[in-house]
Amino acid sequence: MRWLVDGYNVIRRDADLRGQEALSLETGRTALLAAIAVAARRTGDDFTVVFDGARRAAAPPARGQVQVVFSRPPETADDVLRALAVRGGAGTVVASSDRAVRDAARRAGAVAVSAEDFAAALRATPAAAGADDDADDDDDGGPVKRGGNPRRPSRDARAAGRALARLRSI
Repeated sequence: MRWLVDGYNVIRRDADLRGQEALSLETGRTALLAAIAVAARRTGDDFTVVFDGARRAAAPPARGQVQVVFSRPPETADDVLRALAVRGGAGTVVASSDRAVRDAARRAGAVAVSAEDFAAALRATPAAAGADDDADDDDDGGPVKRGGNPRRPSRDARAAGRALARLRSI
């Protein structure tokens, strides 16, 4: 699975990461990347974290399971995320609370999760994962039938739940 993460969006939607960012932007980015690196090792998934602005440090870009991308003005991180989501399509999860980014991801066939839910899943321990992780796996992808259970989450919500459960449970 490939994860595309709206870096500053996630940082600013999580109290712990926001506190780190208050010290400096670099400290906030480092805290987020450290949490993502743990998830990448645990899941084996690839993560691309996109930030606005140019890289300030002279270090080469990261390779492997966690890659960092900085947008180049006038392009924004949101523009980069939308383009990556289109290229990734199905099998890609986009973590952002920006509605335009999430809508573009869904149109491209990717799963969209909120920044808050993504940050919470990063913090969750495997033992804290609920027993209902497999409860919604009965979606066959067939045509939409009217008259079903109105309390059942939408297909998009179930896909997002499965992606987040992957971060929590492995």
